[in-house]
Amino acid sequence: MSSARPSSPGQPSGSSDQPAGEVTVSDELFAPVSPGIELCYQTFGSPDDDPLLLVMGLGGPMTWWDADLCQRLARAGFFVIRYDNRDTGRSTKVRARVRRTQLVRAFTTGRARSPYSLDDMARDGLALLDHLGIGAAHVAGVSMGGMIVQTMAVLAPSRVLSMTSIMSTTGRRTVGWQSPSLLPMLVAPRRPGREAYVQSSAAMWKVIGSPGFPSDAETRRRRAEETFDRGFSASGVMRQMLAIVTQPNRTVPLRSLGIPAMVIHGLADKMVHVSGGRATASAVPGTELLLIDGMGHDMPAQLFDTFVEAIRRTADRASEQSD
Repeated sequence: MSSARPSSPGQPSGSSDQPAGEVTVSDELFAPVSPGIELCYQTFGSPDDDPLLLVMGLGGPMTWWDADLCQRLARAGFFVIRYDNRDTGRSTKVRARVRRTQLVRAFTTGRARSPYSLDDMARDGLALLDHLGIGAAHVAGVSMGGMIVQTMAVLAPSRVLSMTSIMSTTGRRTVGWQSPSLLPMLVAPRRPGREAYVQSSAAMWKVIGSPGFPSDAETRRRRAEETFDRGFSASGVMRQMLAIVTQPNRTVPLRSLGIPAMVIHGLADKMVHVSGGRATASAVPGTELLLIDGMGHDMPAQLFDTFVEAIRRTADRASEQSD
């Protein structure tokens, strides 16, 4: 286990020879991944580099993987693929209604009938790799995205070269809990419309963001506006939440993994308590656990170098194992 503050700028190991500023960025493209489901995705870097699939969390479009971070990862030798999960951004919105009573029951018991599961979302990511002709990739996921990449590794371990799980948890209900102080904001009625979403989203990020690396109000508002304009779906968030609260405990299957793994978690995370990160690192053999002082439930720009170096270091371990 280690703890960290922002790393000093520098070229991570495994970096490509591509000059800074010359990262190839694709248009936003679309991939059919299962009957009725199409994912919007975008790539950074060269297909000849190490494939890295980035998976975002609850209600988050792929643009929450900041373009600057994606370009830094590409310059570190990765072919970066970011995408909108189903029910997010420009990807397919599922036609299924979830009632709040279903969510309450699921929160209480962990059981409810869900339109889809985290297994389905993990298979979406694997199918996107199929679409791109990629047999196996490094994977990194944030929050719900961390749950998804863990699930990908459990379902198809031969297709995951290395795994980085960020501010996430194992599905065990006694770890990774939310701070009780968030409850009033989480259960408050949501008013419809763009401005109402922007205000509530910006307010939430102010609370759950990193106290050691605070963002300014304009940045939070701009991010919320972009999220709404990409195709925010309140019902989609409900469906994703139901998939999260009905997920199984992955602790036992995670113990069988033989891939290099990295767990990154903020010590100031109010949305997913650091116990979730510790439990993940404990479950996967040989995991490196990186705990960051002052980091909450976001990915501050001040930590981009830290994230890049951690993901690159984990991928390099996979290369060493294969030699």
